[in-house]
This record gives sequence, structure tokens and C-alpha cells, in this order.
Amino acid sequence: MKKIKLNFKNVFNFLIASILVFGFVGCEIDSFAEDDQHSFGDITAPTNIQITAAISGQDGDNPNGDGSGDVTFSGSADNAITYKFVYNGEETMSSEGTVSYTFPKLGLNTYTVTLIAIGTGGTTSSTAVTVEVLVTYTPPAELVAQLTTGVWRVAAEEGGHMGVGPNEAANSDWWTADPFTKASSGLYDDRYTFHADGTFTFSAGADNELFGKVIPLERDFGGDRGQVSVANNEHENYPVTQDDVDKISGTWYISAPGGVETLNFTGLGHVGFYIGSHSFEILDRSNSQEIRLKNYFTEENNAWWWKITNKD
Repeated sequence: MKKIKLNFKNVFNFLIASILVFGFVGCEIDSFAEDDQHSFGDITAPTNIQITAAISGQDGDNPNGDGSGDVTFSGSADNAITYKFVYNGEETMSSEGTVSYTFPKLGLNTYTVTLIAIGTGGTTSSTAVTVEVLVTYTPPAELVAQLTTGVWRVAAEEGGHMGVGPNEAANSDWWTADPFTKASSGLYDDRYTFHADGTFTFSAGADNELFGKVIPLERDFGGDRGQVSVANNEHENYPVTQDDVDKISGTWYISAPGGVETLNFTGLGHVGFYIGSHSFEILDRSNSQEIRLKNYFTEENNAWWWKITNKD
């Protein structure tokens, strides 16, 4: 048997070197950990949190508003990074601290909205406000009948089925879609069903995808989901789950702020391209199988135009 000779001096030197190396690495890891612990600064919960409500048309003669049901809530707090409004179990994020609701229930009703101010490290403070709001509007019976007939979709086969322009414009002055322009997106197989009991059913189609702007999609549905934004900061094929579809489905109702008939959705309800807007002005409903709509994208300060149809 061959004998193995050990040089104990070399072994001893190797052990000493190993101890020094591991000690150095350990110190470096600890140093990085300590730096990470202090990179966020002091963790301070928001204080002095306040919420106010401005009811549309409220004055001395109309303390509960003009009957439209429109209310804008504004929040503020010291040391707040962003805000969350909660009404009827539905959450709306707002970095500016404002949100608007259109309450649909006829008559004089009481509503409570909670404001959650979010600070560093996810710390929160909250408060709430209760308002009494008068709603007197009753939508035209023929409009309700039109919406509740058949299943609706974006009229992809027609020019002008979507477009974009300035907020105040009457038409989509900046861009108007040609037929099937967005055929590669997840838009054209989406379906919208308005039920007579006020419920709304959304279907994302066979592809289970949405088409929309990056900021509202990632904010409202959670992250990029492996998508890379295309031109104009959009996700053309944003994947959704059944839970997402359930959040889009909910209820619908008609209001008329300032005399403008408006189609409203609860939750994440919408039609067309997703921009985080859940209220759509009705521009034209003279054709029983077609409705023209307009909604607003606050992040880019512009408006979008839509043509939807209940044709098969």
C-alpha cells in the first residue's frame, strides 16, 4: 500500500488562509446587510390625515347635491407617499389623493368612504368620512333596453372603432383606428354583457388577455406579468386570470352629470382599451346596434373614443 505523506506546515497555512477569507466575506455580507437596513431611512407612519367630500351642486339650497350623485373625495396627510380610497369593499389607489364616485342609488342615501394614507415601509394611517347624497336621475328606458340587448364588443370591423385626442375635442383628432388595426392585441375578443338587474359580465375571450396602457394595467392588476411595453407605453397582450375577470365584472349604471349621459362601472369594469377609467360619456346611441363612447386617461391628459356594437 502506498503511503501518503502530509506536509503539516502546508496544511496549517491553508487552514489559516481559509479562516481569513471566510472572515472577510462574512464581514462584507454583514456590511451589506447593515447598509440595506438603513437605505430606506426612518420608518414614519403618516400623521394629520384628513379627508373631505365635495358633492356636485351642493349649496345652501341643495345640501345633498344636484341629484347627479357625483362626489369628489380629497385626502391629505403628513409623511404620506400615496393614498388608497375604500368604498363598499372596492379599493382605488391615488398618488394625488383624490377620487370621484358617482353613487347610483335613487333618493337620499348615506355613504362612507375610508382614506388610507401609506407612508415609508408600508406604514398606514386611516380615517373616514360619511356623506348624504341625493340621486334623482332615472335613465331613459330605451337606453337601458338597448344596453341590455345582446352581447357587446368593440366594432373592430369599422373605421373609427377607437381613437385618441384632446380632452375637449369632439372627435379623435390625433389618431383614429382603421378596421382591425389592433388585431394582434387582446382587445377584439373581449365581450361585455349588461344585465337588466344592473350586473355586468366581462369576458376576456379565448386569449385571456387585455389591451391597455402600462401604468393602469400594472397598478390595478399587479405587475407586468412578463410583458414588455410596446409603442406608446402599452401592453397589447396583458394576461389576466379568472380573479381579474371577476374584478372587471360587477355592476353598471347610467348617470347624467351636467346633463351628459354616462355609462359607469364598479370595480375594474370598462369597455375597450384599459386606461383605468370606469366612466364613459355616451356620445351617440341613435343606432340600436351601436353606441359611441368617450372616456378620459388622466395620466396622459387625453381622451379616447369608442364604438361598440351588439352585432354578432
